[in-house]
Amino acid sequence: MSDLQTRLAKRIEDKRDDLIELTQELIRIPTLNPPGENYREICTYLGERMARSGFAMEMVRAEGAPGDCTKYPRWNVVCRREGTRAGECVHFNSHIDVVEVGAGWTFDPFGGELSDGKIYGRGACDMKGGLAASIIAAEAFAEECPDYAGAIEISGTADEESGGYGGVAYLAQKGFYDPKRVQHVIIPEPLGVDQICLGHRGGWWAEIETFGEIAHGCMPFLGDCAVRHMGAVLDKFEDTLYPAMAARHTEMPVIPEGARQSTMNINSIHGGQNEQAADSTALPSHCVPDSCRIVIDRRYLAEEDYEGVSGEVKDLLEGLRVTRPNFEYEMRELNHVAPSMTDKEAPVVQTVARSIEAVMGKKVRYVASPGTYDQKHIDRIGKLKNCIAYGPGILELAHKPDEYVGVDDMIDSAKVMAHALAQLLTDEV
Repeated sequence: MSDLQTRLAKRIEDKRDDLIELTQELIRIPTLNPPGENYREICTYLGERMARSGFAMEMVRAEGAPGDCTKYPRWNVVCRREGTRAGECVHFNSHIDVVEVGAGWTFDPFGGELSDGKIYGRGACDMKGGLAASIIAAEAFAEECPDYAGAIEISGTADEESGGYGGVAYLAQKGFYDPKRVQHVIIPEPLGVDQICLGHRGGWWAEIETFGEIAHGCMPFLGDCAVRHMGAVLDKFEDTLYPAMAARHTEMPVIPEGARQSTMNINSIHGGQNEQAADSTALPSHCVPDSCRIVIDRRYLAEEDYEGVSGEVKDLLEGLRVTRPNFEYEMRELNHVAPSMTDKEAPVVQTVARSIEAVMGKKVRYVASPGTYDQKHIDRIGKLKNCIAYGPGILELAHKPDEYVGVDDMIDSAKVMAHALAQLLTDEV
């Protein structure tokens, strides 16, 4: 262990209480998305925190982005600390939004409670623990190595959980991830402290609507039930599409193992009348539904392509149009994200790999994510390929009740991040 590594590790250990408190404070700001609550509050908190460590703060509202409105503005914060001489910029990007709470919690989802070395709360793992670890790493490094080259950036960005279009995508469009401005990006998503995530599968989302004819429910033969037509679609998925997807496997190192095949989730289904309000005691009227809608979430492999993935579903629906009487449908694409992979020999990959081995004494494992994250925008819009996900936490806890992040994991990942900064911005490692 080098002298600098020892000093950085000690400085981070000395900041353990600060790391815990910072993570708790971030969790206690309920940045639920949708609808996009408290973005400005958390960005202001982060900016003020980083200003105390010599970082300049820039607040950026993603005006015109999906979801941006007067009530729920899409705010982002980018904090930058210049070194004493020319060099490269290392950027840590974390999303500030969290998903809905859901049922089944035994801890306060916005309490940030510390119990048995774990901090509990919605977003603890995904990914406010990673954000906190990157801040502690950057602060410790700047304190221990004030004469570093280049620059360090910390960003907190909106809407990753709903595609990132009000966050990283907007910043990329504005040039924040131009390779002339930023050279290395680390996204502290919860992929494990001894693993480097090189990229992610692709995603294609679409809404399918089947049509019928309304009639009295006691005489359904006078109408045409759109829900039954959708049932035929689901039958085709079960009989044809799901078996075909299960037979496809990728060479990408996707985790967990089940995600190394093609998958599709039926995200929602609705047919017929609108549901009654929760406090209503009214009975439904008796009507044959003339519309039924589903949203599909199709995750695809690097070995597949967008045209084949979307065309496969379109062909299935067209087949039903030919064979099923009165079958009519519409399919509307909602979003599409291509797979993304950073080369294993890229500078940020090799730097963080050396840091994991130096700090943790472990051989690094290279993985890919089952779901997309903001690397997609840094890659496709920013044209910056030197990007990875690396951070504390257990991926399987994301979006679950009693989500938590381990304090020791955050400490270890902060040490790795600080060591990587030392490699990239100093001559001491």
